[in-house]
Amino acid sequence: MLSEDDKRFYQRNLTKKENRLLNKAASKAGVKNFDKFHNAGYRGLYNGETANDIAKRKKLRYREDILDNMGSEELADNLFRIAQTEAKLKRENIKGENKASDAHYEVGKKVRNFIKELGGTMPEELPTPKKSLKELEKERKNALIK
Repeated sequence: MLSEDDKRFYQRNLTKKENRLLNKAASKAGVKNFDKFHNAGYRGLYNGETANDIAKRKKLRYREDILDNMGSEELADNLFRIAQTEAKLKRENIKGENKASDAHYEVGKKVRNFIKELGGTMPEELPTPKKSLKELEKERKNALIK
């Protein structure tokens, strides 16, 4: 049985890999403005919030990664959004930056609606872990050194 922190590390690694695949698919679709593209997915999943809005709500420092500051459930929500957007871009052979961003928004919105339909907690209502994955990683390295 994995601890919550171990689940977070595992899911964060998956989101990094899936984001690389999503970026590749988005690039093939013609995306140049990746901030706009990724914010479209966040806006769909987080009821209109952009990455900056999420970072502010979570009280993160400038340039701190929001995905490193999510619990396992929130990471899983995002992983599903990322994987389904990549699949949609490829499956439907979507071309053009606006169409790709619209597809990302649409997938995020559908994931949100699915969570709601299941009676789940909306991602913006999930708690922010006390420690980021970067902090936990540093603590684990220091513990190994000692």
